[in-house]
Amino acid sequence: MWNLLQKINKQLVYAIPAMMALGFLFGTMVDREQVRGLTILIVPLTILMVYPMMISLNIAQLKAGVKNVRLQGVTQLVNFALIPFLAYGLGLFFFPDRPYLALGLLLAALLPTSGMTISWTGFARGNLGAAINMTVIGLTLGSLLTPLYLQWLMGARVEVDMAQVVKQILLIVFLPMTLGYFTRQGLVARYGQEGFKKNWAPRFPPISTLGVLGIVFVAIALNARTIGEQPALLLAVILPLLLLYLANFTISTLVGRLLFARGDAIALVYGTVMRNLSIALAIAINAFGTQGADAAMVIAVAYIVQVQAAAWYVRLTDRFFGPVPATA
Repeated sequence: MWNLLQKINKQLVYAIPAMMALGFLFGTMVDREQVRGLTILIVPLTILMVYPMMISLNIAQLKAGVKNVRLQGVTQLVNFALIPFLAYGLGLFFFPDRPYLALGLLLAALLPTSGMTISWTGFARGNLGAAINMTVIGLTLGSLLTPLYLQWLMGARVEVDMAQVVKQILLIVFLPMTLGYFTRQGLVARYGQEGFKKNWAPRFPPISTLGVLGIVFVAIALNARTIGEQPALLLAVILPLLLLYLANFTISTLVGRLLFARGDAIALVYGTVMRNLSIALAIAINAFGTQGADAAMVIAVAYIVQVQAAAWYVRLTDRFFGPVPATA
C-alpha cells in the first residue's frame, strides 16, 4: 500500500490529469444533485491533504531564517511584491469577464513554497537549508497576507468574505500546523530524530497526495458541465499559467544569478516558483463555495504546469548557474 502511494506521489504529473479526467466523467455522467453532494467531502479531503504536510514541516526552522536575512528577504520580495501582481495582471487580461478564473490564478500565486520546494532544490544540488527556511517563512507569510491581497486586488470583482477567508486559513493552515507540530514533536520524542526521518517522515507526503487527488477530482467534477459546454476553457486556462510560470522562472533566475552564489540562487528559484497549490485549492473551494469551482479548476491545471516546469528546470540548472563546485 505504502509503495503504491509513494509511486503515485512521484508521478503527480500523470496522476493529476488522470484524476481530472475521472472527475470530468463523473461530473458529466452523474445527476447534478449528486455531483453537488461531493461538497461534503471537501473538509475531510482538505484535512487529509494538509495535516500530513504540516507534520513534515519543521517549524523550528523559522529561527534559522535569520542566518541569511538577505537571501530570505529577496525571496519574499519576489514572492509578495512581484508575482501576485503579475498573476493579477494576467487575470485581468485573460479573464476580464470570468473573475473567478482570475481569482484562481491569483490564489496560485499567493501561497509560495511547499514540500516540493525542498525536493526540487535537492535534485538541483541547491542550498537545502535555505530552501527549508523559505518553505516555512513563505507559507506563514502567504497565509497571513492572502486575505489582504484577495480583498485589495479582487474585492471589486468577486465577493470576498474576509471573515470566511481568515476562518478557512486558520482551519486549514494554522490549526493543522499546530497539530502537525505537536505530532512531530511526539514522534521525535518517542522514536528519535533519525527514527522519525527514516520510518515516519516518508509516509506523510503520500497520504497528503490522496487528499490532493481527491480535491482535484471534486474541483473538476463540480465544473465538468461548464467544461463540456466550453471545451476551449481548459486551453484558455493553460496559456496564462504557462506565461506566469515562464515569467516567474525568468525573474527568479536573473535575480539569483545577479545576487547569489549557485546553491543560494537555486534555492531562491524553487522558493519563489513552487507554489503551495494544495492549500490554494482548499481555500478556493472552502472559502468561495460553488463559485470557487472556476478558481479550483485553474489551480488543478497549475499542478500539471508546475511539476513539468520544475522537472525541466532541473535539467537546465547547470546551464543557468554552472556545474556543482568540485568541493560540494
